[in-house]
Amino acid sequence: MPLRKLLPGQTCQVWTVGPGCTEPFKRFETSRILLESPNWLSSGDALVLNGEGRLWRLSLTEAAQLDEIAVTGVPDLNNDHVLDPDGEHIWLSAYDRQLYRAPVRGGAAELITRDPSPDGILHFLHGVHPRGDRLAFTGLRETPEGGRTPGDVYTMSAKGGDYRRLTSGPGASDGCEYSPDGEWIYFNTELFDGHAQIARIRPDGSGLEQLTFDDRGNWFPHLSPDGRWAAYLAFPPGTPGHPSNVWVEVKIVTPDDWTSACTAARVFGGQGTLNTAGWAPDSSAFAYVAYPTDSA
Repeated sequence: MPLRKLLPGQTCQVWTVGPGCTEPFKRFETSRILLESPNWLSSGDALVLNGEGRLWRLSLTEAAQLDEIAVTGVPDLNNDHVLDPDGEHIWLSAYDRQLYRAPVRGGAAELITRDPSPDGILHFLHGVHPRGDRLAFTGLRETPEGGRTPGDVYTMSAKGGDYRRLTSGPGASDGCEYSPDGEWIYFNTELFDGHAQIARIRPDGSGLEQLTFDDRGNWFPHLSPDGRWAAYLAFPPGTPGHPSNVWVEVKIVTPDDWTSACTAARVFGGQGTLNTAGWAPDSSAFAYVAYPTDSA
C-alpha cells in the first residue's frame, strides 16, 4: 500500500482543543508532509505523529518544530501508534501488519508479534492497558479473493501471544482502546445497526454496551486520562469505513452521557485526523489533524 501524501494544494494542520468544546488552537501547518494520529508525550511539551512511514516529534513551543524520531528495525509505519504507560516507549503498527515497541526518543524497535498469530491475523494497534501488560488491536484476515475480512477487537499479551478475540461480527469493529482504569475497552462497531457506533466491552468479552445512537459514522473513541471526557470522530451518514478527505466532526462528550456530544471542530480530514489517543497527560486538551485543500 502506498504511503499517504498530501494532494496538490493541500496542507496538513495540527490543532489542539480543550474539553467542553473550547476554541481550537492551531499548533502547526505544513505543505511538505502528511502527518497523522497525534499522541501527546507524557512530558506535555510535544506530540508524536507518523508521516511518510516514519515517526516525528512536534514540539508545542511557540516556535513549533518538527523533528524525525529515528526508529530502526521496523518497516514503514502506519497511523496506529500508542504511547507506553511507562512514558519511555511507544507501540507501533507497520505496513507489514505487525506490532513493535520502540524507545519514544528513538532507537531499535522490538518485534512483538513474533509468534505466529491465529489464522494469519493482520494487526492494527489501538490501545495499551494502563498496566502496560496487554495490547488492544483490530484484527483482520486476508481473503483468497484478495480482500479482507471485517475487523474484530482482540487483545494480546504485550510480550506477544495469548490472543483473545472479543467480537465476531456482524460487520466491522475497530478503534479499540482501554479506559483509564483498564475496566473497559471502548471501540466503534457495526454490530448494532450496520454502521459505526461507539460501544464498550469488558476485557473478558462481557458487558457489551452501545453508547451512541445517531445516524453518523462514529469512530475512534478516546477517553481522557482523568476519565472525565471522551473525544471521537463523526463521519457523515452513509460513509463507509473511515476514508480520507471528507468533512468530519471532532466530537467531545462526557462518558456518562454519550448522547450530549458537542462539536469541537468541523474539518476536512477523516483518516489520520484522530485515529489514536491524543489527550494531554493532564486531560486539559487533545490533538487532532486537519487536511484542508484549496477547495475545502
